[in-house]
Amino acid sequence: MSVEFATFDDMLTSVQGLPAMPIAVIDADERHVLEGACEAAAAGYIEPILIGDEKSIRNILETITGTRQFRIIHAPQEEAMAEKGVELLEKGEVKALMKGHIHTDEFLHPILLHHLQGKKRISHVYLADLKKYPKLLYITDAAINISPDLATKRHIVQNAVDIACLLGVAEPKVAALSAVEVVNPSIPSTIDAACLAKMADRGQIVGAIVDGPLAFDNAISAESAKVKGIHSPVSGDVDILMVPELVSGNILGKDLEYLAGAQLAGFVVGTKVPIILTSRSDPPRARLISCAVATLASHRMEYKL
Repeated sequence: MSVEFATFDDMLTSVQGLPAMPIAVIDADERHVLEGACEAAAAGYIEPILIGDEKSIRNILETITGTRQFRIIHAPQEEAMAEKGVELLEKGEVKALMKGHIHTDEFLHPILLHHLQGKKRISHVYLADLKKYPKLLYITDAAINISPDLATKRHIVQNAVDIACLLGVAEPKVAALSAVEVVNPSIPSTIDAACLAKMADRGQIVGAIVDGPLAFDNAISAESAKVKGIHSPVSGDVDILMVPELVSGNILGKDLEYLAGAQLAGFVVGTKVPIILTSRSDPPRARLISCAVATLASHRMEYKL
């Protein structure tokens, strides 16, 4: 049985000994991207194929201590880089894709074009390790679906639940966030949140406990919920924060990273293969952890088949 991870260090320990996953790094000619890929390769998590401007990649690699030789595919244009990564996937030469310095829309376009998504809408999840929270926290969607409607939000929640279960959370607790914890017709996100909670009750979202609307404070803090007189099965023990739309999710994730010291991993869910998607400004460790998450997910996906 898979165990739930309290920290990224726990997760990194569990990945030790698994076969290195072959992965295409799209637009690799940036120092943070290459440092993260090199660290993940040195740790044995991945076997990267670097795609981008070959001369620039080699020049940066020469300045990184302890690097070894990697396969490099020259593709100076963003569109060609992403297409080459998908081609490697279709040939079976890699099992995952990793976003480098490329813009997200250029990165995702060929993935959608070649139908690498599953039956559901794809979405994005931040996985956060916070010193002040007792377990890993999933935040969705902060990078792909801009203003999702209720049907899309159902897919977003189910995608996050599926990956959380795959990574060891037995029955994820989901908080559908808004600005307040009561249904207010003037705030559409409160209506969506209440609908998502009822959809989970009716089996339209499976494998999780969903409650909402909840404000951030009474989702994270049982004491806050108690003070406000809120009786919720997820308050203070939430696994997944479902945000109303992309802007608030993006702000929340980066606030936690830059002001609360959170370590973040970022990935696309609802796809047939692991897709690593971090911010272009994320440090190498975020990429290292994301590679470890992707390797673990890939291993467990194969085991389930």
